[in-house]
Amino acid sequence: MTVHGTVAKGYEPVRDAFVRNFAERGERGAAVAVHHEGRKVVDLWGGSTDPADPGAAPWSQETAVVVRSATKGLAAAVPHLLHQRGQLDLDAPVGAYWPQFKAAGKERVLVRHLLAHRAGLPAVDVPLTPEQLLDPSAGPRALAAQAPEWRPEEGHGYHAHTFGWLLAELVRRASGGRSLGRWFADEIAGPAGLDLWIGLPEEVAASGRVARVAELTAPEPAPGTLRTRPKRAVTDAYADPSSLTRRAFDAVEPRPDENAPAYRAAELPAANGIATARSLSAFYAALMGPVPAESAESADAAGSRTDSGSGGSVREGVRRLFTPATLTQARSQEAVGPDRVLIVGTRFGLGYMLHGSACPMLGPGSFGHPGRGGSLGFADPESALSFGYVTGTLHRSVTSDPRAQALVRALRTVTPA
Repeated sequence: MTVHGTVAKGYEPVRDAFVRNFAERGERGAAVAVHHEGRKVVDLWGGSTDPADPGAAPWSQETAVVVRSATKGLAAAVPHLLHQRGQLDLDAPVGAYWPQFKAAGKERVLVRHLLAHRAGLPAVDVPLTPEQLLDPSAGPRALAAQAPEWRPEEGHGYHAHTFGWLLAELVRRASGGRSLGRWFADEIAGPAGLDLWIGLPEEVAASGRVARVAELTAPEPAPGTLRTRPKRAVTDAYADPSSLTRRAFDAVEPRPDENAPAYRAAELPAANGIATARSLSAFYAALMGPVPAESAESADAAGSRTDSGSGGSVREGVRRLFTPATLTQARSQEAVGPDRVLIVGTRFGLGYMLHGSACPMLGPGSFGHPGRGGSLGFADPESALSFGYVTGTLHRSVTSDPRAQALVRALRTVTPA
């Protein structure tokens, strides 16, 4: 497998881990990027744009792909920025913006509870059909009418699908009618020139830049490799159709076709964001501070090129998105302990997963979000590093994919200059 792109001096362990992902961990098409103090230091890609077809077009630096729940980290920036602009109070009841939400005992659910997976609404009483999924009002309408599974003070549980429907309706009402995907495009991705979409535009869909995704079985670990198996309680929860775990992940039945044009075009802030690795990392860099002007040539001069592939750049002048206060707010722990849906212990800030055993990142201060099956994006303000990994080869992992974790482990060995 030929891997393309560049790495800055000292970041070669990330390249080595990326190559091994193809050789040992079943990777078939993917990209990884890292920024340090806003400057790109890793930008690698390789494989095929269709994991089920090795003869498909090769992955390029401009290839984007569905990142599943890594979308949540993109979407969470919107309410934080609305709060930063004085348009949304995180400590206000959700019903102050969305009166219908107050039904069935949800009067005490606050905006911050939605962001921290404490709202008690991880599943819908009746799963949506794929057709209903495309109706932006269907999910919010169902959640507004039903009773919560628990009160906010009683714990937290991962809102796999419903997080997006809840946030979408809240943002629509707090922003004066603009959809979350439109707000994200107008105020974040568009001005920064980032290849990130929550609702794929027709012109991008027509460009052929978006890779297909496919769920494939990961290879068996090499002999002598330590194998980790989920606890029996976790296995039982995923196997039981009546469990809260299964109901949360099966909130849409049957499962939609993630490669379908209509699915990609819909705005699903919990699940169908589409991203390049370079822009996912640049997004998290911009949460911490401005991303400086950068060209392919300057990246080549700073490090080593893996091949002769063409380079690219994020538009000049990507401004800082979060003030220091908002950055602290986003990554301050809001929920910790046994997760009522994932069963294992998890840590959440406001809209972001925090570093922990369920989703290891660089260190205790890291925040971001994984996508079920592989993808991962995060920021680590203590080291000024940001990270983006995207793949079309979806494995059975939920919050901690072995390929992403191999890249993170390699990044931990690097001492930023």
